[in-house]
Amino acid sequence: MTRVLSPVSGRVVGLAGVPDPVFAQAMVGPGTAVDPERGPGHAIAPVTGTIVKLHPHAYVVVDGEGHGVLVHLGIDTVKLKGQGFELLASEGDQVTSGQPVVAWDPGLIEAGGRSPVCAVVALDAGADALSDVVESGEVTKGAELFTWN
Repeated sequence: MTRVLSPVSGRVVGLAGVPDPVFAQAMVGPGTAVDPERGPGHAIAPVTGTIVKLHPHAYVVVDGEGHGVLVHLGIDTVKLKGQGFELLASEGDQVTSGQPVVAWDPGLIEAGGRSPVCAVVALDAGADALSDVVESGEVTKGAELFTWN
């Protein structure tokens, strides 16, 4: 069982609250999403494991059970080509849950006309693989978002 933590503090909106159909319809996998607090901060590792993919706007951490968790920082932020993001880790790094991975400023993302909503997705998971999924309310960075059974 894997406990998946929120990479950012903010208001949970659920995947349906992500302004992107790929995430909203759970095409990449089930999970939830957080509308982050505005202002500079760090997005953290949602699980302890290995960073297998790392882009300025998104990263995937795979835990010891082979569960890959995608954190996507904002919508269409790939088009920023890394502007406004600073990598604090490297692909292949071992990270512990709660460790900062990317520094960014959701307020700047929003000011640039893009949504800063962060999707947190269980890659290649069945719809029934997750339990205790948080779909609404306030969440602090490092609080549990869902459990992957």
